[in-house]
Amino acid sequence: MKSPVVSRSPDVMGGTAVFPGTRVPVQTLLDYLEAGETIDDFLEGFPTVTREQVIAFLEEARDRVIETSS
Repeated sequence: MKSPVVSRSPDVMGGTAVFPGTRVPVQTLLDYLEAGETIDDFLEGFPTVTREQVIAFLEEARDRVIETSS
């Protein structure tokens, strides 16, 4: 069984989508990337998130975009 890429719970950040096991919203990663920052910059600022979690999130996002546009 595949681990969840995103977690949501009303008890964690009011239900905001976060990286599982953290309180770091996935939107924060997107904000970093949109601002021209790197994945390494993001990971330095949020050490509770792993590189594997970031890559899994980006791969899932890519797959969903490809699915909806085909």
